[in-house]
Amino acid sequence: MFSSATAQWLFLTCLPDVGRARRRELLTEFPDLPRLLSMNAATLRAMGMTADATAAIQAWQKQDDAHPAVREVRAIRDNCCKHGIGILTWPDSHYPEQLRHIHDAPLVLYTLGDTGLMARDQIGIIGSRKATPAGLDHARRFAAELSSRELLVTSGLALGVDGAAHAGALVTGFPTIAVVGRGLDRIYPHQHRRLGERVIQHGLMISEYPPGTPARAAHFPQRNRIISGLSRGVLVVEAGLRSGSLITARMALEQGREVFAIPGSVHSPVARGCHHLIKQGARLVETVDDILEELGAWWSAPLKASPDSAPEPKPQGKGLLAGLDSREIAVFEALGYDPQSTDALSSATGLPADQLMQSLLLLELQGLISSAPGGYQKVA
Repeated sequence: MFSSATAQWLFLTCLPDVGRARRRELLTEFPDLPRLLSMNAATLRAMGMTADATAAIQAWQKQDDAHPAVREVRAIRDNCCKHGIGILTWPDSHYPEQLRHIHDAPLVLYTLGDTGLMARDQIGIIGSRKATPAGLDHARRFAAELSSRELLVTSGLALGVDGAAHAGALVTGFPTIAVVGRGLDRIYPHQHRRLGERVIQHGLMISEYPPGTPARAAHFPQRNRIISGLSRGVLVVEAGLRSGSLITARMALEQGREVFAIPGSVHSPVARGCHHLIKQGARLVETVDDILEELGAWWSAPLKASPDSAPEPKPQGKGLLAGLDSREIAVFEALGYDPQSTDALSSATGLPADQLMQSLLLLELQGLISSAPGGYQKVA
């Protein structure tokens, strides 16, 4: 079902001691992945590969199923075949072009449904999981009308606004795309099982995580960069001031996407995030025409082709921290290459738990740190 080239890209994502940032560096230096995976042990060590990574590549060369990384690739392929899950890798001609140009674009996408939908003009609709009845109604109505105006609705299948947006598109006969934060072998949350089945039947479900991967908190901000990366703009329906939707809106701005927000009551906690975005320059939206007017200047504009077949390298040294605020920088600098607990990090940075976790999620999204048994550690 899958070519050997696909298996090589799966293996790259399974390679031990090679984080997201390191993968980009390797692909920039060696765009020819088969060449990289055919190098001898001495060359790999000279490149700075760890002993575990070198051993894994040697096992790959021998197709040694006794090695965990080789077994993992075979397990992923078998599970994808079992569940009918498609795999798109970075060099695939069907890989969504608009996604190639975001920072830290996923090298592998797992899909269920019509992958041709990814080439369509899309609008992300996001918001609170604890949306008000008015917020849910806004999400459904805007999704239905945006769909009828040839903008495909993309969201995250979460409870609240996300689910209402998918349902609004589907109930009026239009497809929709759901980007999820776990493997596609199970639909999450379980309350949206039937909705998810309808998304797959009439639209598309996407994940960067292989089947068998459970939902984890850190996956959701990573998922959100794909929602905004696929979209021409992002509409925030309801959001609190500390909502993940505001992180998604920030990602959208960093990716050069438009951000739209629906205002609400000044007394509503789930309207404050939208009001904050509007104060920061997001377009205040009352009707779908407000969105189309803002997108009009670059509606269906062709995206610039990527000059290379690999993601752009991450700059070294202080450049790694470019675009981060002082809070994220403080957390990054407090980390080492051995796992540190959140309690230790809170003590070292003076940050309360909620702010610390938000910073950790942002740093993990940037590919600078990773979660590990015992806490978090640097990977860049």
